[in-house]
Amino acid sequence: MTTIPTMAILTIFVLSVFVGFEVVSKVSTTLHTPLMSGANAIHGIILIGAIIVANGATSTLETTLSILAVVLATINMVGGFVVTDRMLEMFKGKGGKK
Repeated sequence: MTTIPTMAILTIFVLSVFVGFEVVSKVSTTLHTPLMSGANAIHGIILIGAIIVANGATSTLETTLSILAVVLATINMVGGFVVTDRMLEMFKGKGGKK
């Protein structure tokens, strides 16, 4: 198995941040709720990936960073579901059932 240099990983990360920001900033406001639902599905996949990486960690640094990744991915996923739930509450009527 070949290892990827750290600089290459950081470059890919920075480029993906810029691409993600540009894509999300161009979405109209009416499409934000479906975008959030799709993002929640992606967050679940990211959480599974973080767990797999944590399982294969060999050094203390890898273990620490992978556990941090699992914690942050969990917070991100749960927060996404909470925000989506609050957004959907806005569409319910005032006298509607819960």
